[in-house]
Amino acid sequence: MGDLRVYLDHAATAPLRPEARDAWIDAATTVGNASSIHGAGQHARRVLEEARERLAAVVDADPIEVVFTSGGTEAVNLAIKGLWWARPADADAVVLPDGEHHATLDAVEWLQTQGARVRHVGIDAVARIRPSAFAAALPEAALATALVANNEAGTVNDAAALAAAAAEAGVPLHLDAVAAFGHVPVSFRAWRDEARGRAGLVALSVSAHKVGGPAGVGALVVARGAELTALQHGGAQQRRLRAGTQDVAGAVAFAVAGEAAEAERETEAVRLGALRDRLVSGIRRSIADAQLLGDEVDRLPGNAHMLFPGASGETLLFLLDRAGIAVSTGSACQAGVPEPSHVVLAMGRTDAEARQVLRFTLGRTTLDSDIDATLAALPEAVERARAATGSR
Repeated sequence: MGDLRVYLDHAATAPLRPEARDAWIDAATTVGNASSIHGAGQHARRVLEEARERLAAVVDADPIEVVFTSGGTEAVNLAIKGLWWARPADADAVVLPDGEHHATLDAVEWLQTQGARVRHVGIDAVARIRPSAFAAALPEAALATALVANNEAGTVNDAAALAAAAAEAGVPLHLDAVAAFGHVPVSFRAWRDEARGRAGLVALSVSAHKVGGPAGVGALVVARGAELTALQHGGAQQRRLRAGTQDVAGAVAFAVAGEAAEAERETEAVRLGALRDRLVSGIRRSIADAQLLGDEVDRLPGNAHMLFPGASGETLLFLLDRAGIAVSTGSACQAGVPEPSHVVLAMGRTDAEARQVLRFTLGRTTLDSDIDATLAALPEAVERARAATGSR
C-alpha cells in the first residue's frame, strides 16, 4: 500500500488541531476530580466550567445547557432514548427521516423493541428533508429527530423550519448537528422557540473530532426545560443527565477546537467550496458520466459525494488508497461493511448505484495539490474498477 499523501476524509475525522492538542495535554496534567470539594477538585471544576462556557458560546446556548458526552453517538443516544423514556404515556411514535446517520437509525431501531412506532419521512432526490413532509408526520408524536446536514450527501437542511414545525406541533425535537458544526451556522438559541417549553428544538448533538478536537468527546445541548431521562446512573453530574467523572481535558480541547472552527468558518467555507468545485469540475471533465449527488448549492462546503456508474465504490476506495489518497464510500461508522448506502437508496437511486459512490470531504489541511493528485489518479482507478466488473 502506498504512503498516504492526500487525506480527503475529513467528515470521518478531522486532523487534530495543534491548539486543541496543546490545551488537551495542559488540562490533562491538572490533578483533581471536578466533583471533589477540595482545592484541586475545585480548580478542575473551574477549568471544566470555563470550557462549558466557551463551547456554549460557539453553539449559541447557555452554559448549563451543554452536557459533555463521550462523542456524537452517545449524544444522539441520550437525546433520542432520553426523550423517549420521558415521553407522555399516550405517545409512542418517533418521527424519523430516512437519510439519518446510523447513530440515530440504530437507536430508533432499538426503541422499536421497546414499543416505539416509527413514522418515516422520505428525503428527496438531493437528500433534503422537506419541511412540509416532516410537519405532516409530527402530530401527537413522542419525539422527532433530523440531521442539520446529511453526513453522506452533504445537503444542508432547513433546520429553522424543521424546528418551527416541531414547536408548532408540540413535539420535542433533536437535531443532529455533528456533520454541520464548524462548517455552517449552528445556533441552538436561534432555532429554539423558548415559548414552547418542552416542544420544538430541545436537544442538539455535536462532536469534537469533526472539528479538529480529540475523538471520544462530544456534547448534547439540552434546553433547560426539556424532559429527558438519563442513559446511565451513578452520580448527579451534569444536571443528572449524564453520570460519571467528567473529562476535563476533553472538554477543554473540544472548546478550543470549536472556537477555532467557528473563527475560520466563513473564510474556510469560501476556500473549501472553491476547492470542492474544482474537484467536481475536474471529475466531470475526465469521467463524463460521473454525477454529483446531493444539492448543488445548499451543501457542506467541503463535501463532494460522487456517483461513478459501473464502478464499485469499495474497489475505487482501495485503488485510491493504494495511490495514497484517502476517501470513503459513506459514513465511517459503516466502514468494512460492504452494503449499499442507505442514504443513496433513500434518494431514489438503485441498489447498484448505491454501491458506486465515493465521498470526498475536504478540510482545513486540504491544499490545491491534493485536488491535483486526486484528479490525476481517479480516471485510471475508475477504468480499473469498471474493468473488474466488466462495465467499461
